[in-house]
Amino acid sequence: MPSSLHNRVVDAVGTPIVDGRMPAGTVMLADHIALDQGVSRSVVREAVRVLAAMGLVESIKRVGIRVRPQSGWNAFDPTLIRWRLAGPERGAQLRSLTELRASVEPMAAELAAAHCPQAMSGELMTVAAQMRTVGRAGDLERFLTLDIHFHRLVLHGSGNEMFAKLDEVIAAVLSGRTGLGLMPEKPHETALQWHVDVADAVQGGHPVQARESMELIMRRTIAEVEDSWADTPRLFFSAAE
Repeated sequence: MPSSLHNRVVDAVGTPIVDGRMPAGTVMLADHIALDQGVSRSVVREAVRVLAAMGLVESIKRVGIRVRPQSGWNAFDPTLIRWRLAGPERGAQLRSLTELRASVEPMAAELAAAHCPQAMSGELMTVAAQMRTVGRAGDLERFLTLDIHFHRLVLHGSGNEMFAKLDEVIAAVLSGRTGLGLMPEKPHETALQWHVDVADAVQGGHPVQARESMELIMRRTIAEVEDSWADTPRLFFSAAE
């Protein structure tokens, strides 16, 4: 099965679910999807498996493929995050991801300063220096690549496998922020320095300084993007099991 066909069907079905055009309870038939997309039923079955793993749909015998409520979606799936950032829930998604980062990354930086292997902390310092050079030059595409790598190193350097598993989520929000034009033409000099400060504290084994510098980065990030979710209502799901 060509991956391009599979991905096309996943996008074609998943996007309208996430942007609200196909609300919870909507029922689709595999034959109709296959006809609409010009693909075989086997391609549709594989696409539905992917969407089911995201929590977006469920297959019900003698009924069809039913859209699930948003409370059942896998909120950490990078593809789902990408769809939400491109749709009407952009503000809510960006807010949730930014608040997640602000909660996790300072602790990850603190742990990295206490436990990060020397080779990894050295790489973090190198990446921070490259970010400053590239950021000053205004090369946002290259800066994004380095920024993602920097924050991935911090998460993995924490030695906490749960934090490390958030690396694709963090990459999705960093990419989304740039793609939505929420980055300045050139990263602020103070923010560039704070990244260097985090790396320096991690390499030097200074947990408190690492946390404080990352907190400064997170506060600046919130200030830069919070207008995008102004007046966006929060999502509340039932806490019942």
